Amino acid sequence: MKKLLVIFAILASFAVNAQNFQLHRDLDRNQFTSTFEMFKMDKWGNTFTFVDFDYDAENGINQGYFEIARVFKTEKMPFGIHIEYNGGVGNAETPIGDFGYTINNAWILGLNYAKGGAKSGFSTYAGYKAIKNADEANFQITGTWYVNFLEGKMTFSGFADLWTENGLSDDTVFLTEPQIWYNVSKNLSLGSEIEISNNFAGDDFKVRPTLAVKWNF
Repeated sequence: MKKLLVIFAILASFAVNAQNFQLHRDLDRNQFTSTFEMFKMDKWGNTFTFVDFDYDAENGINQGYFEIARVFKTEKMPFGIHIEYNGGVGNAETPIGDFGYTINNAWILGLNYAKGGAKSGFSTYAGYKAIKNADEANFQITGTWYVNFLEGKMTFSGFADLWTENGLSDDTVFLTEPQIWYNVSKNLSLGSEIEISNNFAGDDFKVRPTLAVKWNF
């Protein structure tokens, strides 16, 4: 509970500058997930951060997950220096009772390359991933993208991750979450996300669609 309160405090500290708020109805897990995202550029690079909360009908929030990434880059640098932190906490129900768990803290250090404009863009990085309690060295490769079409009325965006948790082994994880949005107005978007994963959170190959609404600040 204390760690959840810490995540709430972090959320409160950046919500004022959040780029968007999303609410998803997960049709496979039969739960809601809310997401706050922020992306901010400056003369030294950019900062991206988000917080996810999963909601259980009986107990309210049952998981909180947080990421923050900083890219250091000037106009003269062909690549940016990528530094990222991931972590979270949750609660799970079992036949013998509930138990709390921690999503292992992870730090990523690597190189980033990005290019984009008003209509489309992408960003990709590869780096060393230091996971708490991991016995082996690990890595992560990530790509993100966005495409605005039909004069900005539609947006296709998302990310794809590939990372290891125990060196080069069968524990390699793949996760991608493409999103499609119909932009009703400057602020309001309606759409869907499809989570496609393999070896993620203890599951084999999974496809999990959502219905979603997004408010753009």
